[in-house]
Amino acid sequence: MNSLLSGIWIVITGVCVLAALLGLTTGMIWIERRLLAGFQDRLGPNRVGPAGLLQPVADIIKLFTKEDWVPPFADRFIYVLAPSIIVITVLLAFAVVPYTHTIVISNSNVGLLFFLGMTSLGVYSIVLGGWASNSKYSLVGGLRSAAQLISYEIPLALSMVGVVMFAGSFRLIDVVDSQTHLWYCLTQPLGFIIFMITGVAESRRIPFDLPEADSELVGGYHTEYSSMKFALFFMGEYLDIILISSMATTLYLGGWHGPLLPPILWFILKVFAILFIFIWLRAVLPRYRFDQLMMIGWKWLLPLSLLNVAVTGAVALAVK
Repeated sequence: MNSLLSGIWIVITGVCVLAALLGLTTGMIWIERRLLAGFQDRLGPNRVGPAGLLQPVADIIKLFTKEDWVPPFADRFIYVLAPSIIVITVLLAFAVVPYTHTIVISNSNVGLLFFLGMTSLGVYSIVLGGWASNSKYSLVGGLRSAAQLISYEIPLALSMVGVVMFAGSFRLIDVVDSQTHLWYCLTQPLGFIIFMITGVAESRRIPFDLPEADSELVGGYHTEYSSMKFALFFMGEYLDIILISSMATTLYLGGWHGPLLPPILWFILKVFAILFIFIWLRAVLPRYRFDQLMMIGWKWLLPLSLLNVAVTGAVALAVK
């Protein structure tokens, strides 16, 4: 009986989390446009609905009514499959994110490794989309993405090693519980900074949006996509930044811990604070050249992440 109730609760939690993520993804379109307008001293969406709140709805209607065209020169099966891969892998990664002690879909003892695995698989979506389009612009965007995501995946994983050392567990609820009195952004400041930088690169956001650099590649890996296939790539990007924000909150900002307010509200506030930083970076930073992008990953972030692991290990041994 208990296992049945537990299964029902997991299903209900999963449906609620999915609905919340899809709603937030749509809302992020409006939030980002309004914040970018404020940062750049211009008007944002303000015509469709009060304060432009219905602009995302108008965008969705536009995407649904556009011609869902498949180029005759494309590999049809892979071309159609590619956009769905990134959405599926990111949504699966959300399964191990603990929002509170009770609101979690899977309290796996290898939750952190599952997160890394799902983010690694997401690169297939972009590479396959760029290759299957049979367009030189798309192919270059896909190859750039493969190089970028593989390069930044290594310091991303190493930045979390210090957290695992202190928490003594890959289970994300244990990681949050170990931050009851002190957040890891204070004891692991270098790891937190590396995680945030690599998170921006993993989600292909400015200043690391080289795979879709419109000034060079028209639209990059999704140049040949339209209608809802393009919307899936677009949704995957926003889900990516929400996932990175949720993981940063879980690993470094104490998760749901905080005074006075309900736990879930603390988690949401911290996630939105990180999302604000993502949008702020887009508003103020220029795009790096590709050689600069690779230099930052291999010559700076990788050695610094290894240094952080070594220092954290030394401190952990000294404390014991």
